[in-house]
Amino acid sequence: MISISHKAKQFLIVVAKLLIVGGAFYFVYSQLVNNDKLDWQLFVEKFKKNWSVAGILFLLLLSFLNRFFEILKWQNLVSSIKLISLAEATKQVLAALTAGIFTPNGVGEYAGKALFYEKSFAKKIVFLNLICNGIQMVLTVIFGIFGLLYFNAEFNVITTKTIAVIFSLTLIVILISFFLKGITIKGYSLEKFVHKINAIPKPVHQKNTALALARYLVFSHQYYFLFLAFDVDLPYLTLMSAITSVYFLASSLPTFQFLDFAVKGSVAVYFFGILGVNEWIVVFIATLMWLFNVVLPVLIGSYFVLKFKTSKS
Repeated sequence: MISISHKAKQFLIVVAKLLIVGGAFYFVYSQLVNNDKLDWQLFVEKFKKNWSVAGILFLLLLSFLNRFFEILKWQNLVSSIKLISLAEATKQVLAALTAGIFTPNGVGEYAGKALFYEKSFAKKIVFLNLICNGIQMVLTVIFGIFGLLYFNAEFNVITTKTIAVIFSLTLIVILISFFLKGITIKGYSLEKFVHKINAIPKPVHQKNTALALARYLVFSHQYYFLFLAFDVDLPYLTLMSAITSVYFLASSLPTFQFLDFAVKGSVAVYFFGILGVNEWIVVFIATLMWLFNVVLPVLIGSYFVLKFKTSKS
């Protein structure tokens, strides 16, 4: 086995940190500069017309709460194996977010969080992160389905036959999963996974669900308030049904964090186009959501990445 000297190891860690942080900044810059759908002159005109200090602070507060609830979720879940402070949870969540910006669907976050713990905890940390993200996805699916049904009832985007096929396929997948839960592949099975979930104390699950719900309501309503700021005057339920549908469909597509606004923006253009909202407004709002909820946390997370020190084995 090839051994690496301590100095060489430290050098490689520094290089990795610089690559992660440098890459994060580069991708943010390139997406903002090279996106031909962003007309900054139009944005400046609208901003000058509608901006207010209170409005900006309110949106920043929602961004803070969005990430704060995620940090509380992580602190709560990790408490099932090890107690960590709020400051430590913040460091782990933001650093992992920065590390995961280059990976599909934020997969790098799993490895990023695991690096803060001893190797003996690695599998447990990955599992807890899966639970942390999983409950968020479940809520996105639930709200998204209801949003799609409401939106479809209003605008008849999907035929009744298509809805029946989707629900039938979903039911089939659930039934197949139930009957195959005992089958083991390389030591893993659905049944074992369920047992591991049940091994986590109920109060931890309950708090995790409550925080995930709070987080979902925060970022979906931040989207809603941004539309109001851009003078989009639509009924609350119509606008929220479109927002929940966009999050549901966009989250089902494989993407990278640094392309998050492009994916959500393209899906949003379709839905809000039906509502008669100008494309440039939709794209700008998707971009602002990305800046508020991905770029700002990544900038802070970059500091924690640079300060990162490997845990002992």
